[in-house]
Amino acid sequence: MSGIIGYIGNKRVVPVLLEGLRRLQYRGYDSAGIAVIKDGKAEIRRKQGKLQMLEEAVRLSPLDGSYGIGHTRWATHGAPTEENAHPHRDCHGEVILVHNGIIENYEELKLELTKEQHRFSTETDTEVIAHLIEKYLDDTPSGGSQSALKSVRLEDAVRAAIARLKGAFALAIISTRDPGKIVAVRQGPPAVIGLGKEEYFVASDVPAIVYHTRNVFFLADGHMAVLTPEGVKVTDFNGNPVSRRVQHISWDPILAEKGGFRHFMLKEIYEQPRAVRDTMLGRVSPETGQVTLDEMEITEEEFRAFRDIEIVAAGTSRHAGLAGQVMIERLARVPVEVDYASEFRYRDPLVDQNTLTIVITQSGETADAVAGQREAQAKGSRTLAICNALGSLAPFEANGAIYTHAGPEIAVGSTKTFAAQLTALFMFACYFGQLRGSLRASEAGKLLAGLTAIPRQLETVLQLDDEFEALARRYYRSADFLFLGRGVHFPVALEGALKMKKVSYIHAEAYPAGEMKHGPSALIADGLPVVVIATCDWESPESRVRYDRTITNIKEAKARGASILALVSQGDKAVTEMADHSITLPATHELLSAILEVAPLQLLAYHIGVLRGCDVDQPRNLAKSVTVE
Repeated sequence: MSGIIGYIGNKRVVPVLLEGLRRLQYRGYDSAGIAVIKDGKAEIRRKQGKLQMLEEAVRLSPLDGSYGIGHTRWATHGAPTEENAHPHRDCHGEVILVHNGIIENYEELKLELTKEQHRFSTETDTEVIAHLIEKYLDDTPSGGSQSALKSVRLEDAVRAAIARLKGAFALAIISTRDPGKIVAVRQGPPAVIGLGKEEYFVASDVPAIVYHTRNVFFLADGHMAVLTPEGVKVTDFNGNPVSRRVQHISWDPILAEKGGFRHFMLKEIYEQPRAVRDTMLGRVSPETGQVTLDEMEITEEEFRAFRDIEIVAAGTSRHAGLAGQVMIERLARVPVEVDYASEFRYRDPLVDQNTLTIVITQSGETADAVAGQREAQAKGSRTLAICNALGSLAPFEANGAIYTHAGPEIAVGSTKTFAAQLTALFMFACYFGQLRGSLRASEAGKLLAGLTAIPRQLETVLQLDDEFEALARRYYRSADFLFLGRGVHFPVALEGALKMKKVSYIHAEAYPAGEMKHGPSALIADGLPVVVIATCDWESPESRVRYDRTITNIKEAKARGASILALVSQGDKAVTEMADHSITLPATHELLSAILEVAPLQLLAYHIGVLRGCDVDQPRNLAKSVTVE
């Protein structure tokens, strides 16, 4: 994944591009660059490393232009070097572009172009696109003269070039041969067009442009936009005009700033109460027990006819899906399977018109998740997207969407995403359960009342941050961590281990607590930190059984020298007396407890990462969302 930005308008272009890249750093931070055109001449600055390296290069060697493009890179083809940084250009420097995605047939095209005397200077797949566009700019129309070169528009050359490309790509292209325009295309990764007052933008994501305009539209797959000082024209790849619905971004740009927090990750952990509130806002009524899902083309009759559900997701979203599996099966009594998005379509999944496929993706552009969604649709399944990005690919192609309304999430380690996704899944489980007649309205009302209390309870959990920081000081030198949970708590254990790995680089594993005796207990040695999710819904006999069995697992780990860090519920005595350290969480329904339990694990990982000197917002080798396989 990478970030692209383009601007044409009356403002000074370089500050606009650098500001946009600053807000896109979560999409990649291996290298960065900008290109501008002024009076028919192009200038480029590129630097390896994070954006401040490019900013320093621009300070030492200023440039200016009337319009331009920029890029922040997460390396796929070619090492993260200055040479491979974007923007890329053809050998004459007349076609300049930035690219998010991957070109699968670039080696074949590169060989063809090399035979035609094109000379390449980088290892990237992107440079091939610049040369290919140059080739078609140079193609004189049949029977024409050399003077006909000027009649070949940039957008026409781009159409000819992208017809040769295989793969996924979002592009922003400028050329000294056809000045005064930016051509943007989308086939897979996102491209959002911003409409200002006599100024126009293209970007990979809304935060890059929302300080300049909140009026945007998202290019669809197979669409091209031509931005000029006079406006924006949109066509399909064949040149046919298309119309796009302009959307007004409602969230405040300040949400994308740190707001006094040391890191975006910490800010976003603290935003979880608001993310949960906004996700359920206007959708739940505890008084009537009703859930309203308004972005839905799937009818109630179709919902009742589904015989099974397939959840497709990756990373944190998959862990939310595993918790959702427990929620949906418990409340709607429908079998649910949860698949790794990267594996789903390769195993010829058994889905059909009787299957609902739920795709969970924060960005709406995760390549594996979108590919899985398309695979399910090809087999006749209806699809529902749970997503945080308005207008992104997954909800655009789905038959229904539940937007999480968590606001922009900048840190690579997703935090408020998880809480918002759990909220959406819980609402869906209540909605689906009532449609199927397995959940009475009165029962749903009690569950939804519990959900509406979660934001306030989360705020009380976050007030315990000093305790998590103290635990971090005790354990940040540990080489390993083990996380244990049962039932709906096991996905939370998985998420806790993932966060520990991501932001502190400590090896961490998670297991269902009952699986320890089948092998993982061999990992326990003196002092190993074992984080046990041992909360209990005291009103539920089933929860009490799980709690009692978890106590047995704690005893086994303690007997082998483990140091126990336990999350417990109000009223707990047994685990509190047994554990080396315990954190008491508010009481709630067991299915809702996952939303409360994850915040302590996020804060523990955050503080340990900071103490170990890690970049908790931008962990090494990772990007915010993976838009290529």
